[in-house]
Amino acid sequence: MDIEPVNITAKAVIEVKNIMDNKGIPKDYALRIGIKGGGCGAMGYVIGFDKANDADISYSQENIPIVIDKKHVMYLIGLEVDFIEESDARGFSFNKPGNN
Repeated sequence: MDIEPVNITAKAVIEVKNIMDNKGIPKDYALRIGIKGGGCGAMGYVIGFDKANDADISYSQENIPIVIDKKHVMYLIGLEVDFIEESDARGFSFNKPGNN
């Protein structure tokens, strides 16, 4: 694939690799990034591990295989996935320029 719709920050790469290594994620699974409908027309983002299928585009970043449903790509272009670890919050965060 010529374009990487989603960018994963260095902190998120470390956490994804940690999860893949320590949580028994099968080697044939990829990081799946997608969208879900939210209340009042809002859209949310989802992240998890899954096998690729024919309806996906796939690419890799920092040796992490990534899959995205082709129907979701246009909504994800420019998305940045980060990992936040603070005293009161820990987890993946999603930032898309222009979505305030």
